[in-house]
Amino acid sequence: MKERLILASGSPRRRELLENLRIPFSVVVSEIEEIIDPNLSPAETVMSLALQKAEAVGESYRDVYVMGADTVVVLDGQILGKPKDEADAIDMLKKLSGRAHDVFTGVALVHGTENHLFYERTKVTFWDLSEQEIYQYAGTKEPLDKAGAYGIQGFGSLLVKEIHGDYFSVVGLPVARTVRELRTFGLLDKREEA
Repeated sequence: MKERLILASGSPRRRELLENLRIPFSVVVSEIEEIIDPNLSPAETVMSLALQKAEAVGESYRDVYVMGADTVVVLDGQILGKPKDEADAIDMLKKLSGRAHDVFTGVALVHGTENHLFYERTKVTFWDLSEQEIYQYAGTKEPLDKAGAYGIQGFGSLLVKEIHGDYFSVVGLPVARTVRELRTFGLLDKREEA
C-alpha cells in the first residue's frame, strides 16, 4: 500500500474480512453516537453512518486513509438496527420469518478533506421460522449485536433460505467491491494484493 489504512470500526467481522485479504491496516474504533436522518434512504443512511465513523477517526489521522462501514437491514421500508435486548431480537426475527428483506452496507473512505462513498444492497430471504427456532436462536445471544438481529456468518445462517447479491456485504463489508474501490482510490498496487 502506498498509504496506511485505518479501519474505523470495532467489528471483529470487518477486521477479519480485511485480514483475509492481507491488506495492511490498523483499527481505531470510532466512538461517535450514530445520528440517523429519517429523511435519508437506506442507501444514503448507511453511507452517512459510515462517513460519520470515518470522519470522526480521520480528524486525528489526516495523513492516512480511514475506512468506515455500516450495515442495516430493511424490511417494508423500515430500518432494523441492532436489537435493544433479547425481546426486541425475537420481535425482529418474527417480522423477518418467511420474508425477503434488503441488507445495505455502506462504506466511506476518508483522506483529509477527501471522501469517497459507496454501498451494496443484497436481498436475503428467511425460511418460515418456528417459535422454537426463533427462541433458540435468540438464546444464543448472537442476534444482540447484529443489524436485523441475525448474523449470516454464524448460527443465523440456519435462518437463510436465499441470498441474491454479495454475501460478504451481509456479513458487514462488501469485500470485492471494497478492493476495487481501494484500487480506484489509489490505495492498492496490484502487486500487493496477492
